Amino acid sequence: MDDLELAIIDSNTLTCIGLQTILENILPGATIRTFRTFGDLMDDTPFAYKHYFVSSNIYLEHVNFFREQGHKAIILAQSHDQVLRLGRPAIDVSQDEHGLIQQIIRLRQYGSTHGGERMNLHPAQYQPELSMREIEVLGLLCKGLTNREIADKLCIGLTTVITHRKNIQEKTGIKSMSGLTVYAIINGFVNADEI
Repeated sequence: MDDLELAIIDSNTLTCIGLQTILENILPGATIRTFRTFGDLMDDTPFAYKHYFVSSNIYLEHVNFFREQGHKAIILAQSHDQVLRLGRPAIDVSQDEHGLIQQIIRLRQYGSTHGGERMNLHPAQYQPELSMREIEVLGLLCKGLTNREIADKLCIGLTTVITHRKNIQEKTGIKSMSGLTVYAIINGFVNADEI
């Protein structure tokens, strides 16, 4: 455990201190560093960490870096619903200390049973299986195209677009366009600068 290095990246000092304290109790001997900004992490040794606990805002601002880290990046979500919508390993920081400890222990147990490569809470919930066509439709929706424009661009019927949209919402559990946009960015289906 002595070689386990974890990074917490969050501008909220209390979140950093609280999570660091919990992690130190659960993972004695681990080295845990806190960073208030992504720039602070980059000024350190950004690729030296086994896992990154990162606020959802910082994750979204630097999604390309954290997506490259794969399951090493764990998003600090603000609610259980956000955890489910993110489609990435995440913990709900709005719960009480006991709940946080339980989630972190489950993350650790899952990582241990999978060769330590992944820290995940509910692996089956993270990647709803969107078809390639659904991913195309989602990307075009995020870029602001209407259902009719998507139908014309993909040479499919308007009813088919509406069906794909309904399937996307059912599979992800996300109903709002802003939520779908965040989901698409986090999962690499669309780049933030394309929106």
